[in-house]
Amino acid sequence: MFTSKQIRSSFIDFFKDKGHKFVPSAPVVPTNDATLLFTNAGMNQFKDIFLGLSEPECSRAANSQKCIRVSGKHNDLEEVGLDTYHHTFFEMLGNWSFGDYFKEEAIAWAWELLTEVYGIDQDKLWATVFAGDAEDGSEPDVEAEELWAKLTPLPKERILRFDKKDNFWEMGDTGPCGPCSEIHIDLGPERCDKKHVPGHECAVNAGCARFIELWNLVFIQFNRQPDGKLLPLKAKYVDTGAGLERLTALLQNKHSNYDTDLFMPIIEAVQDITGHKYGSALESKTDNAFRVISDHIRSLTFSITDGVTPSNEGRGYVMRRILRRASRFARVLDAHEPFMYKLVDVIVENMGEAFPELVERKDFVKTVIKSEEESFGRTLDRGLEIFSVAASEAEESDKKTVSGENAFQLYDTYGFPLDLTELMARERGLKVDTDTFDELMEQQRARARAAQKTGSLAMDLSGVALPVTEDDAKYEHDSVETEVVGWIDRDGYKEAGVYSEKEETIALVLKETCFYAESGGQVGDAGLIVGDNGRFEVETTEKIANCVIHKGTLVSGSISVGDKVSATVDHSRNESKKNHTATHLLQWALREVLGKEAQQQGSLVCPEYLRFDFTWPKALTDEQIRQIDSIVRDKIVKSYPVGCKVLPIDQAKDLGAMALFSEKYGDEVRVVGVGVEDESQLADAFSLEFCGGTHVTNTSQIGGFKIVKEESISAGVRRITAMTGHALTDYLAQRSDIVDELTALLKTPAEQVTSRVQKLQEDNKKLAKDLKNAAKKGGTDTLAQADDMLKKGDKIGDTAVVVGSLDAATVDQARQAVDSLKKKAGSVAVLFGLEQDSKAILLAAMTDDLIKHGLKAGDLIKEVAPLVKGGGGGRPQMAQAGGKDPSGLPDAYEKAKEIIAAKLK
Repeated sequence: MFTSKQIRSSFIDFFKDKGHKFVPSAPVVPTNDATLLFTNAGMNQFKDIFLGLSEPECSRAANSQKCIRVSGKHNDLEEVGLDTYHHTFFEMLGNWSFGDYFKEEAIAWAWELLTEVYGIDQDKLWATVFAGDAEDGSEPDVEAEELWAKLTPLPKERILRFDKKDNFWEMGDTGPCGPCSEIHIDLGPERCDKKHVPGHECAVNAGCARFIELWNLVFIQFNRQPDGKLLPLKAKYVDTGAGLERLTALLQNKHSNYDTDLFMPIIEAVQDITGHKYGSALESKTDNAFRVISDHIRSLTFSITDGVTPSNEGRGYVMRRILRRASRFARVLDAHEPFMYKLVDVIVENMGEAFPELVERKDFVKTVIKSEEESFGRTLDRGLEIFSVAASEAEESDKKTVSGENAFQLYDTYGFPLDLTELMARERGLKVDTDTFDELMEQQRARARAAQKTGSLAMDLSGVALPVTEDDAKYEHDSVETEVVGWIDRDGYKEAGVYSEKEETIALVLKETCFYAESGGQVGDAGLIVGDNGRFEVETTEKIANCVIHKGTLVSGSISVGDKVSATVDHSRNESKKNHTATHLLQWALREVLGKEAQQQGSLVCPEYLRFDFTWPKALTDEQIRQIDSIVRDKIVKSYPVGCKVLPIDQAKDLGAMALFSEKYGDEVRVVGVGVEDESQLADAFSLEFCGGTHVTNTSQIGGFKIVKEESISAGVRRITAMTGHALTDYLAQRSDIVDELTALLKTPAEQVTSRVQKLQEDNKKLAKDLKNAAKKGGTDTLAQADDMLKKGDKIGDTAVVVGSLDAATVDQARQAVDSLKKKAGSVAVLFGLEQDSKAILLAAMTDDLIKHGLKAGDLIKEVAPLVKGGGGGRPQMAQAGGKDPSGLPDAYEKAKEIIAAKLK
């Protein structure tokens, strides 16, 4: 039997023997592709090649690509755990041809690998080809159909034609596309899961588990035009994909992907931690929890390794949703303490050989996941309690719908993603009012949204062959004489014509440029492009493939393709240079003070400041910040030279140059070294990094350095914001003015301001303590009142019955009183009433022995809440309700006593 490691390595070795270059998996965070949240297919890293925007570095490639599908049309999140094969993270085995071989080789090699290397029974295999489409005039893929018959022993009846939905691949509405040829396997009639469906017939693409797709061979040979027509591409491409998880299940003779060696080590670890056993049953809630957790921890481990940390935005929010979803399923396994972080070790042990980045960042990944588990764990149980109340209200309503207000409260206060609330609602046969939830979310966004001009161009450049811009001058010159070769507006790219509209963002493309395009954390340059007939103000500069686009506004005259122009970078470029070199010094200083565990997570370099994100589990101390500041300033004062050189990537790595893991590098890289006079001595530089940014030539040009903020941006990731140059001078001048104001306000010399403020803080602390003691007295009074009610209250057998009003108490104080009564009485039934803001609040609680006899707090609340014109519910141990009529509290108490007495007798 093949192991998953052998299946992966056999695939790669097979294609290496066929002349393919092994290309390591791209990170699950797409590089320079704003259209994708996550890498979701093997072809993503080659997208620019298919679009004709860049040249391939090799003609044949193969790899196993890490993929995540949790957003957009490729969203498998809700299906995970409910079946045997849906996953949020998976590996896609693939081979590619960039204008080299085509259909014949792709088909022959796929058949050879499946039948001869993996030993799959050829009598069980089927092939499908494109049947053509009358609407766009595309012809059937007769070529592929004939090749299957010619190159393999497949009989014609096992070579089937299917329509566009199944056998035609398109990158988008326009652009590269082509027919697919899929390989399916017949697993036998016993594997059909649709036998109960009237009229179902087992067949390829019929939707049952008997026939499954193993491999998809995509032949990219057309370019779809805006009018829908297909034109042949100049070069033809092959793009194939075979899911490792599915292939492993087949070759290991397993009915479920979760029963393979890709998942069972994780599942076994969960068994050991929770004490529950996994049984592979689809209808079991416990087994479903095992599958969800084992799937989700893989997504979390790989995404955090590749630079995505849980947060409230974008990719980070998707990962937070996944982690919190898994945390809720952990409750199904009675796991109330963080444990998923321990599963990272299992994943690294089993997959670290194929993906060494897992080994390098294991400890960081564990720190992030544990921190997130702890954070959500603190609110999860309270959120489940709130949901239980909301669900009880929904069950009593005609619509059987959890209100949007309740769903938003769970999201906003307790961190429950909407899809988690929807999942829990479905389990109780309920819906969620998502329309109201969305309205409340939009209101919140509107309040928080900064009104800013983005200057973005909503243009579709798919399939457009943009020209290559010569941009080497960005490192040496601030101005060049050049020529306009094209411009871009919202309708796309133009290689001819005149642009004369003002006050609208467009982008100019020049033959050559000295502008630095946004990359590697450094913002794009601003400046001016001036010709005889017009003046164009550049706001920022970006790069698409090898084309530099200058985004901005035409402020006067007109610009024509072919115009000779002068392109000049704004002087703010010099401030960016200072901040970029200072960023390198900061990274070196951080590692000097904190050690190698402090690894870069990202950066921003702009004229006003620099920002540096790095892995570290806790806040830096004041002393550590002072050390880092001092080390950087020392390197600035000592006037170290800064050198740059382009080297083969392997040579750069051998020199010890640091690289940002999430960045994609080519065969050659630019290396920046600080501390050596001669570029040939880069190995002796104290700071050596891969970097394509612009830099000063000597550290003395930075002029100064100060850390102005150190903060947490997510679990295990800290952020430093610092300033240099003119911005720092302005900052220090402002701070000096503040000190002057304080000395006048406090009537204290500058050198005594600190001690004076400390005295004020101490006085304030004392006042706060006095207020706290006053609040505590209120809590003590509440406990005393509850004790008195216990002493004077009824007893039924060994059970104390405490029912009545708590005067001037808060809900939290009432809950503390409940906890106190449970400890003192041992067996107690409680119903407290509170009156706040002309409304009634009821709080019921039961000890565990009473719950076993059918006396539950949630049931009691449902019975008595209508007497105060309210409603509510909760857990058997504790429940709460609110009502509009406090005058009904006495009746509620009497009703509660009757119910408690009836149950206990």
